[in-house]
Amino acid sequence: MKTFKLPDLGEGLQEAEIVAWHVNAGDHIVVDQPLLSVETDKAIVDVPSPFAGKVLTLHAKVGDVVALDGALVDIDDGGEVEDSGSVVGDMTTTTPAHTVSDAAATVGKPAARGVRATPAVRALASKLNVDLSIVTPSGPEGAILASDVERVAKVLANVAALTPLRGPRRAMAQNMALAHAEVVPVTLVDDADIDAWQPGEDTTWRLLRAMVAGCRAAPALNAWYDSQAVGVRQLAHIDVGIATDTEEALFVPVLRNVAERSRDDLRAALEQMKQDVRARTIPAESLRGHSITLSNFGMFAGRYASPVVMPPTVAIVGAGRARREPVAVGDAVVVHRVLPMSLTFDHRAATGAEAARFLAALIADLQQAG
Repeated sequence: MKTFKLPDLGEGLQEAEIVAWHVNAGDHIVVDQPLLSVETDKAIVDVPSPFAGKVLTLHAKVGDVVALDGALVDIDDGGEVEDSGSVVGDMTTTTPAHTVSDAAATVGKPAARGVRATPAVRALASKLNVDLSIVTPSGPEGAILASDVERVAKVLANVAALTPLRGPRRAMAQNMALAHAEVVPVTLVDDADIDAWQPGEDTTWRLLRAMVAGCRAAPALNAWYDSQAVGVRQLAHIDVGIATDTEEALFVPVLRNVAERSRDDLRAALEQMKQDVRARTIPAESLRGHSITLSNFGMFAGRYASPVVMPPTVAIVGAGRARREPVAVGDAVVVHRVLPMSLTFDHRAATGAEAARFLAALIADLQQAG
């Protein structure tokens, strides 16, 4: 018997959520037959079997989050018994048990402080399903009183039950936490006067072309920053991640080598990516490896923003909602169409001057007639 464990799915991912099993206990399978589908890095990936034989045991169910190298399935291939490993079961759906103990315990607090509560208060918290780690103590020396527990219980009674994040929402939350913990973000904003644009101009294509101009003026922003090695990897191609909103979450499919592609080619590729994202059929590789990001949030609302830089990239361009406003042209004041632009960059990898040169080149390109 052999135990198949969750393999390394790339990009440093440490876990995956099971969304479907394609086999059952008792089935006979062949090498490379799809065993299950997992949700990871905002894509659904089929995981094939490296073994042939009879399926004996499924170690996890749909909805479980399995850690890297966690046991997935036992397969009888006619060989010797192998260690079945372990699985991280439904990590996100379980709630922590409330243990009544005489000793103070540390729950979500620094070890030196801990949670101070008597056995009676702990029993009350368990009865009312209140996690002591979220209770603000009001007793002597930081002790939690029964009244503190009752106060929190009343608040929780008017709050909906916790909804664990799943699939792309879970991946988005983890990515944003990583970005917040690691990146040193700085945002620059400015306006592009786009009154010279022709009617019906393709805004996304113009933004992509302008980003190419920006990257050529300041190559430091088209790079990956390695926080462990404290170094920068300059990238030859400009691969733009396009922030794409869906009902489920934010996806960032990648348009490869945009500097060398025509307007029609990029538009066709963009439309195909949008369809694949909506259908959840986009390949995992199409969601990885971008060198810079574009967020056209202005199609919804807003002028300026401080969009999030996702490691290891260095910069993200944000386009706000275009508007008509008075602008000075020589000594005259006229009404022109203006496109607000935001650029957030990781100050560990690029200087303010480099970012300013990027933004200046981007705006200069946008302000051209065509």
